[in-house]
Amino acid sequence: MQKGINEHEQPAGLPQNGADARARRPWMGFSVLTIVILALGAGIYTGIQGRADAESTLASDTVKEGVPVVDVVNPKQGAPDQELVLPGNVTAFIDTPIYARTNGYLKRWYFDIGAHVKQNQLLAEIETPEIDDQLKQARADLLTAQANLRLAVITAQRSEVLLKTQSVSVQERDNAEGAYGADKAIVSSREADVARLEKLQSYEMVYAPFDGVITARNTDVGDLINAGAGVPTTQLFHMTAINTLRIYVPVPEIDSPAVHQGATVTVTLDEFPGQSFHGTLARTSNAIDPASRTLLVEVDVDNADGRLLPGAYAFVHFTLPAELQSVIIPSNALLFRREGLRVGVVRNGQANLVPIRIGRDYGDTVQVISGRAATDQVIVNPSDSLISGEVVRVGSKQASGTAS
Repeated sequence: MQKGINEHEQPAGLPQNGADARARRPWMGFSVLTIVILALGAGIYTGIQGRADAESTLASDTVKEGVPVVDVVNPKQGAPDQELVLPGNVTAFIDTPIYARTNGYLKRWYFDIGAHVKQNQLLAEIETPEIDDQLKQARADLLTAQANLRLAVITAQRSEVLLKTQSVSVQERDNAEGAYGADKAIVSSREADVARLEKLQSYEMVYAPFDGVITARNTDVGDLINAGAGVPTTQLFHMTAINTLRIYVPVPEIDSPAVHQGATVTVTLDEFPGQSFHGTLARTSNAIDPASRTLLVEVDVDNADGRLLPGAYAFVHFTLPAELQSVIIPSNALLFRREGLRVGVVRNGQANLVPIRIGRDYGDTVQVISGRAATDQVIVNPSDSLISGEVVRVGSKQASGTAS
């Protein structure tokens, strides 16, 4: 009986389970469809969003790449004291050729090149036979004139005495006095002629005009000597005084206000490496050369030991005070515009062209004495098309005061 009951109950349970399954199937299909739709929607949204982000990034990069990239440098503060080195020519304090003052033949010379001589020391003798003969004749003429003068004096005195006794006429007395005056003038002329020839004869002896060194001897015994310094006359000797040397230096106009008479300078020469000599700024020309725009300066250097030689090439070191607000920037930061000299600086992400005034030029750098501050970011190697207000982006920053 129990078996029957179980058999009866089993068939009754089967229809009930099948109905539940059929009831759940629509809901399961709806869930899958929803998931698919949501997944598809998410994919579409993700694609659209990615494309929008890519377009936004591309636009941003395009704008960013369109902004010029510039390299900048901070100016270097000018040093308190700066050195200006300029080339100069070393010359003797006195440099003179020595010519003959009379005609003749060289009899002998006493000093050759390199000899140190003292003032009034005999250098050479010239033989002048024509001058000697002319002097003899002039002296004889002087004796004759003096004899005639003595006779004229006696005659004039006698005429004056005889006139008192009416032994001679007034005319005769006047003639005697006139002859006396003429003879006196002739004597003076003869004396002057003798003095002139004696002076010419004294030029037979050639003396050193100052203490110095013989740098050239252009004559020899027996040479024909012509007086004067004109062509074809040749100088007998050339002398220089080298105890003190002069160095002439052209100072640029921009630095001329900083050089003052009496200042101490340093002198160096290539032939004396590692050594320096001290000099004094003796004088200036007080005028700017319009051709070179320089001020000629004379520096005197003591050369008592004779180490320095005239004609050498020297470098003179001037210590010049720098302007208080001066800065140093690279030369490749300069912009030469029609309005004048400019430099570009970066301010608030924009380029600004500002006018400047430069002082000394050091080659790869220049001194700016107005228009710039040490805190500015100066653009180096700026483009010729750079304009004020242009948006720029700083690429790299170089070392202060250096050029790339």
